[in-house]
Order: sequence, then C-alpha cells, then structure tokens
Amino acid sequence: MSVAAPLVLRVGDQPRLAALVRSSTVEAGLAQRARIVLLAAEGLPNAEIARRVGVSRPTVIQWRHRYVAGGMDALSDLDRSGRPSLIDDKAVVVATLTQPPETLGVSHWSARLLARQLGISFASVARIWREWNLQPWRRETFKFSTDPELDAKVRDVVGLYLHPPVNAVVVCVDEKTQVQALDRTAPILPMRPGLPEKATHDYVRHGTTSLFAALEVATGKVTDACYDRHTNVEFLAFLKLVAKTYPRVKLHVVADNYATHKHPNVKAWLAKNPRVTMHFTPTSGSWLNLVEVFFGIITRQAIRRGTYTSVKDLITAIETFIDGWNDRCHPFVWTKTADDILTKAHRKTTSNTRH
Repeated sequence: MSVAAPLVLRVGDQPRLAALVRSSTVEAGLAQRARIVLLAAEGLPNAEIARRVGVSRPTVIQWRHRYVAGGMDALSDLDRSGRPSLIDDKAVVVATLTQPPETLGVSHWSARLLARQLGISFASVARIWREWNLQPWRRETFKFSTDPELDAKVRDVVGLYLHPPVNAVVVCVDEKTQVQALDRTAPILPMRPGLPEKATHDYVRHGTTSLFAALEVATGKVTDACYDRHTNVEFLAFLKLVAKTYPRVKLHVVADNYATHKHPNVKAWLAKNPRVTMHFTPTSGSWLNLVEVFFGIITRQAIRRGTYTSVKDLITAIETFIDGWNDRCHPFVWTKTADDILTKAHRKTTSNTRH
C-alpha cells in the first residue's frame, strides 16, 4: 500500500487549523476538515486518517487536494447549485418594522401572523428575526425629565459621586414603601438537581412596612429603619438617625423629590443643622439615587422569595440581610459623567403638545 507524503502546510496555517479543531463554536464540518489536514501534515496514511476522523478514504483525499489547491479558504463549503431563495430577507425586515394594518387589530406582528400576511413560512420569519435580532413582542419604557433645573441637579448629584467633598460623607436616602409580609399557603419546595425552588402562587398578606435606607457611597454601608408609615415625621426621624450615625462631619444627603423630603418640618430641622445638606435628583430621575440599586439587591436576594407570618418577621429578615450586607459591603462606583447623561436626557422638540 502506498503511503501519501506528509502534507506541507502554508506558513501560519498550523495554529489556525488547531484553533478550528479546538473551537466549540465553528461548524462541525469545518472542524473535521481542519483535523484531516493536520493529521495529513503529520504524515499519517489516508486510511488511518479516515479511521480516526470517522470518514471515508476518498473524503480524506478530497480535502487534502482542496487544501493544496486553495489553502484555508478552500476548506469552507462551496456555493450549492439549485434554485435561489425566493424570500427577500430585507422585505421581511421592513414589514416587521412597519405597523400592522388597522384591520388586523393588533399592536405588533407575531411571526405566524406576518408569515400569513407575506405568504411565507413561519420558520422563515423566525429565522430572519433571529438573524436581524428583531423581537416585536418586547417593549421597553423610558421617560424624559421635565425638571427646569435638570442640568443643575444632574451636575450636583453626579459631582458628589465622582468628586466627593473632602472630609465629608455622601449618603443616598430613600424609602421602599409598602413592603409586603407575604405568607405562602403551602411550604416552599426546595431546589433539587434539575428542578428550581417552587412556591405557591397564592399567599396570605399579613401587612406592610416601609423600609428607609441610607447608603454610604464611599463604602456601601447601609443605615436602615422600618416604619409603619412614610410621612414627613418618619422621614425626619430617619434623617436624625442618619445624622447621629455620622456625627461631627459634614453630611451630604441625596434624595428624590418626594414631597415629604421637602416638608416645612424637614426644612426647619435642616436650618438648625447646617452640617447636613440635601441634594435632590431631578423630577423623574430617581434612578440617579444609588440607594435604588441597593433596594433592587435586597428585593431579589431576600424579600421577594421570603415567607413571613407577620410584619415583625419581615422586619427581622430585612435587618438580618442588612447586617450581613454591611459585613461584606463594597463601594458603589459611579462611572457616567454629567455630560454623558445630559446628552441623552435632553430630547429634541417634536411638537408643542403638553401632557
């Protein structure tokens, strides 16, 4: 039996072929051809290569010749003969981005509805949507702030995050109101291999509490208190608690435009305590308040999946989580500049309609 001479690889092809063989994302056929070429370069007989790769000997000979003739590019699939596709992908994309006719009575296209409208298959529409990353069923919301002091407030708050005052503490304060003490009507089934944790859909509601939290931006430490209500009385009491937590230091407090934060009682107390300065986020801009990030964390990691037989149990769970959080807390780093935010926050006038 004659043995074929070792295949001579082009300069630089060996590492590229090896990468194709190791890759988990390339097409299986391309990885197989790369392996054939590498084994041929090692001098293995065609029959042995065929046995190792799991193909026929003529297939090995074919890809050896293809590589010799065209290099790496020749290992890709050639264009197949046959009737060209009758589906215009761009026409499907344009139709997807066009509002459905009023006669259909729908707000957006579904793949099956659009396929019926265009006279093509559902699978074709689904394929094109995947390739063009189109998801008509999804919608995200946004809101522009109408605060006349938008620029000044953004620069004020972001300035505190990026360039905090020397020898001062910056805290973000807000309330998470109406936190519900929900008791499931049946015991929660724990997670098992292949099965997620399961809880009943129905529940018994044992009351609510309002969580007040102050996040220290520099460390991530949280000061908290729970109250039955969330009026200016409770906010002022919490503000005094925060001031007591950080004594004899200038305190900058970031809060949103909730009415209780600007109540005359609060203003009167601030006038008597000049070391405490309030900084307000713009209207519809509470996302600038970093404590909202912490509220999202405690909701996902503790509150939402908990079971509470009373408000007292709920408050205990909140306090336990925050104690643990303060043991492992980390600074909250703000990265966007005021200019970055304001560039997107200002919308172009499209009409003079007022809502």
